[in-house]
Amino acid sequence: MLSMDIIAEIRRRHLVSGESISAIARSLNLSRPTVRKHLHSTAAPVYERQQQPAPKLGEFQSTLEAWLTTEQHLPKAQRRTARRLYEGLQVEGYRGAYDSVQRFVKQWKTCKARPAATQAFVPLVFAPGDACQFDWSHEQVEIAGVVQTVKVAHFRLSYSRQMFVAAYPRETQEMVFDAHNRAFTFFGGVPQRLIYDNLKAVVEAILVGKERTFNRRFMAMANHYLFEPVACTPASGWEKGQVENQVGNVREWLFTPMARFASFADLNDWLATRCQELAQRKHPTDTGQCIAECFAHERAHLRAISATFDGYVEQMLRVSSTCLVRVDRNRYSVPAEWAGKVVSVRCSATEVRIVAAGQVIAEHLRRFGRDQLVCDPWHYLPVLEKKPGALRNGAPFVEWDLPASIKQVRERLLKQPRGDRAFVELLLVARDAGLEPLQVACELALECGVVSGSLVMNELRRLIAPTRPPQLSLPEQLQLRVEPLADCQRYEQLRGTHYVH
Repeated sequence: MLSMDIIAEIRRRHLVSGESISAIARSLNLSRPTVRKHLHSTAAPVYERQQQPAPKLGEFQSTLEAWLTTEQHLPKAQRRTARRLYEGLQVEGYRGAYDSVQRFVKQWKTCKARPAATQAFVPLVFAPGDACQFDWSHEQVEIAGVVQTVKVAHFRLSYSRQMFVAAYPRETQEMVFDAHNRAFTFFGGVPQRLIYDNLKAVVEAILVGKERTFNRRFMAMANHYLFEPVACTPASGWEKGQVENQVGNVREWLFTPMARFASFADLNDWLATRCQELAQRKHPTDTGQCIAECFAHERAHLRAISATFDGYVEQMLRVSSTCLVRVDRNRYSVPAEWAGKVVSVRCSATEVRIVAAGQVIAEHLRRFGRDQLVCDPWHYLPVLEKKPGALRNGAPFVEWDLPASIKQVRERLLKQPRGDRAFVELLLVARDAGLEPLQVACELALECGVVSGSLVMNELRRLIAPTRPPQLSLPEQLQLRVEPLADCQRYEQLRGTHYVH
């Protein structure tokens, strides 16, 4: 294919200078048919390669096509990108370039995909600290050896493009509150507006146009942090297109291949670290800076956080006769004196608090399985006073993780007559004194070789007895000049005077 300058020279020499085709061909080392062909060419030549050669990909094309055919039936979130397919081929022995894989995947998807209608959008511009976009996504993660679908909360500052993500087992309102607390702490402040879908945790009713009835508890959080909530038009994801695009990117960057962690805490710590690392990427519009540099500028425009919002969801429940309340298919213990009464149960993302009479009467770490029993043995101590036999088979006490010395003393006492009552009396004293003095008392009793309730109680009382105050040293002005003598005859005088025979 001749370049445009050679074609122009051929035309000038023949049409202007009058040179023959043979002379031009000899001079430019071209064939006469080629010269004759380009005498009438006025447009630039267009070269289109019909097929891009990919010699190293050739033997792997069948494997790649098999993968694509299999994954086209999977949900879009579980399909591998061209980059992940390239990495898979490298494991299989492929040593070619990524571009060859990318072109093949693009051509294959173009042949399989249906033509889609093109939509037009208006580019958006945001001021520093003006807006932040929020969305949820569902990702596959292995937690403590169990593969499960987790809900990932996505935040994205619209000006700097700084992102923050956090994973949760559920997509409930208390998780939304906790995600906001984490995000604002990560950002170091609060933007003026937050843009949402019409999710139930935020919006209760969709009215005409942009009018919404927001959830009252959610508005309590918005009022606490002083940001304005904005709900998108239904089915109009482009109104928060940045975070919509982030969902796909984060899935490729962080959750492909599948992430594996021991707990949600470890996963969220890793996600926060990765958000900081990914901020070193170039800003999509201001290419002269990275996202971290733009975020440093935007942070100064965020509203400072005065206090963290207490993000719990409250419900009123009646305590059962077994001193339990049922929360989200799990049961949590309550002090025995509240059995049969109504209490307030406040659930956050990480804990369950039971409140009554204006005070927190019980706190438990929240569980997310099913049919789990979460008991605090101290809650059942008043019941043991009346029913000490429950010590042997009561669920709170069978699984009680006590120090080894206390367990040994309990096993020995339960083999003795009325030993269960003796051990309950030890627990009643330890409720105020703590388990550490009881542990020391049990160790002392085991060293003696004789274990009885009275012996352990005696050691325990001795350990918790208040120390004798030190002897006071009085100043000279308060000391007696003449100390009284101990004279028993004085009492005899009193006895002789007042005693009537």
